[in-house]
Amino acid sequence: MTDRKTSSLALASLFLLSTAILFPATASATSEKQTLRFNVSPNGYPPYLIVENRAPSGIMWDVMSLIADRLGYELIAEKIPRKRVDQMLLEGYIDATPRAREWTDEPDKFLFTDPVVAIEEVFFFPKNSELTYRTPEDLFSKTIVTHLGYIYPTLEPHFESGRIRRFDVARDRDMFFYVLHGNRFAAAVADRLVGKWFLRNEGLRDHFRTSGESISTFGFRIMLRKDWQDFADQFNRELTRIRENGELEAILANYR
Repeated sequence: MTDRKTSSLALASLFLLSTAILFPATASATSEKQTLRFNVSPNGYPPYLIVENRAPSGIMWDVMSLIADRLGYELIAEKIPRKRVDQMLLEGYIDATPRAREWTDEPDKFLFTDPVVAIEEVFFFPKNSELTYRTPEDLFSKTIVTHLGYIYPTLEPHFESGRIRRFDVARDRDMFFYVLHGNRFAAAVADRLVGKWFLRNEGLRDHFRTSGESISTFGFRIMLRKDWQDFADQFNRELTRIRENGELEAILANYR
């Protein structure tokens, strides 16, 4: 009886040992997450990206963090200046960045997910200004404060001809201070939610008004390299799921 027990224990031990030898890579792979280096930019883009605190936050970060975790990725924040983002993405130094296709010089070089949220660009005028916006002609001979590196399709022909002048700044908060304190600036162009977020947090809501007409509405997406198609497909499926089950709306509600 003792010999049979000893033999059975030996066989069980041998089986466990052989399993560990044959399948170590599989066990390790399932327990380790892949990394995804996600650009949040040095100054962020509140409320879509907020980098003032120790840990990043904001709408795009929260959505990406939720989905990346479910897809088995560890999300790592990288603060890359706007002018270097596209090249660093192509060269593999980062893996993804939030971006609208319309803001990209050569969008065909990249892969874009489905829109996470809609961006609506409007003009922010000083409260005491009589200037209004219905068509670009209303801005002829004016200087508009714009975001460095951003493309504004509706206004680009007029920027190029000089009929409307643009003044680029890197930080969103500076756009409003230039308009507020600089006599030569007629308005700032920014996403409606971004502008309202800043003005509310800075106590400046009573100093500005927004145009009734927007100059563009388009999707804010995740921009990837072309070899990330599998991730983009999985991301889109999960994005649809959180949109339908209310998780996306809960994230948006935190920043309104």
